[in-house]
Amino acid sequence: MKKKQADWRDATLQDLVYFQRGFDISQVEQEAGAIPVISSSGTKSYHSEAKVKSPGVIIGRKGTLGSIYYSRVDYWPHSTTLWSKDLKGNDARFVYYFLHTLKLERLDTGNSNPTLNRNHIHKISIKIPPLPIQQKIADILSKYDDLIENNRRRIELLERSARLLYKEWFVRLRFPGHEHTPIIDGIPEGWEKVRLKDIADLTMGQSPESEYYNEDRSGLPFHQGVTNFGIRFPENKVYCAKITRIANEGDILFSVRAPVGRMNISLEKIIIGRGLAAIRAKHNYQGFLYYHLKNYFFKEDMIGSGVIFASVTKAGLENVQLIKPKDSILAIFLDKTISIDEQIKILFRQNQKLKQARDILLPKLMNGEIEV
Repeated sequence: MKKKQADWRDATLQDLVYFQRGFDISQVEQEAGAIPVISSSGTKSYHSEAKVKSPGVIIGRKGTLGSIYYSRVDYWPHSTTLWSKDLKGNDARFVYYFLHTLKLERLDTGNSNPTLNRNHIHKISIKIPPLPIQQKIADILSKYDDLIENNRRRIELLERSARLLYKEWFVRLRFPGHEHTPIIDGIPEGWEKVRLKDIADLTMGQSPESEYYNEDRSGLPFHQGVTNFGIRFPENKVYCAKITRIANEGDILFSVRAPVGRMNISLEKIIIGRGLAAIRAKHNYQGFLYYHLKNYFFKEDMIGSGVIFASVTKAGLENVQLIKPKDSILAIFLDKTISIDEQIKILFRQNQKLKQARDILLPKLMNGEIEV
C-alpha cells in the first residue's frame, strides 16, 4: 500500500540543499596530504588543505555531468563540481541518495561543453519528508553501501596479495627452486623472451554507430573504453544492438587509448569499442597473463604514440616484449592464485546484486511507496 505523504512537504531542490560552485586547484598547486580533491569524476588526488567541512554532497558540474558523491571527511570540491554549501537542516546522506532519483545528467545547459547550472536545478519541484524519516531512509540505504564498500576493500586486498606474489616470483625472481636455477642472458634458465603475439591472441575494438547504443539492455553490454572499469571487472551501463568486435568471458580488456595500459577482465560476452583490445592467452595461463601485463604496464601510457591522446596500435601491442617462465612454475603460480581470482569474482557478483537491490529500493523509499 502506498504510504500517505501528508507529512511530506512540497518544495524545490534549494529547500533541500543549496549548491555552490567548487574551487579551482591544479595538480601543480596541490600539496601532499590526506584531504580528498573531489572532481566531477570522483576523488583522483589528495591535498593538504580542506575547503569544506564534512559531511558533504558533491555533484558533477562539468565533465562527468550529474555524477554524485558523498564525503564523510572534510574535502576540497573541485571547480568542475557543485557542493552542498547549505543542507538546510536536512540529512546529508538522504540528500545524497535523493539526488540519484533526479537524473541530473539530463539537465545539460552547455553548448559544446556539457554543463550543469545550479540555478536551474535549484528550481526542481520535489517533496521533502521530515528529518526522522530522512534519517530512517538513509540508514536503510547506507547498509547496502556499507556492505558494498566492505566487499570492495576485500577485493582490493585480494588483488594486492596476488600481485605481491607475482612480484616476489617473477620480478624479484624468488620463485620455487630459484636457489638452484642459473641466470642466463638476464633471465632464469628455461625461461623465454617472447612477444605478446607469441603467447596471446588480440582483438582490437571497433565502435558501432551511436544510434545502436542504449541503456535498455538491448543487445550486448558495450564498452568504448575505461569509463566503467572497476578494480578488476567493468560495470555494464551501456548496451549495443549492433555487434562489431567481441570480447568473450575471461578476456583481458586492455585500454589502447589514453590511459593506455589500464586493464579489466570481462565476465561475459561484450562488444568492445575502439578504445579497447581483448587479449586471450593461447595456452592455459590467462590468469598469469593478467598479472604479467598488470606489472608490465604499471605506469599508464608506458607505450603508445601521440601527443595529447596517447594510443597504441595492434602491431605495437603485439610486439611488446615479455618474459615467459617455465610451464612448471606457471602451473604452481596459477594453483596458488586461482582461489584468489575466484573469491574476487564472487565478491564482485555479490556487489552487483547489492547494487541492484539498493537501486530498486531507492525510488520506492524516496516517493513514499515503502513506509519506514
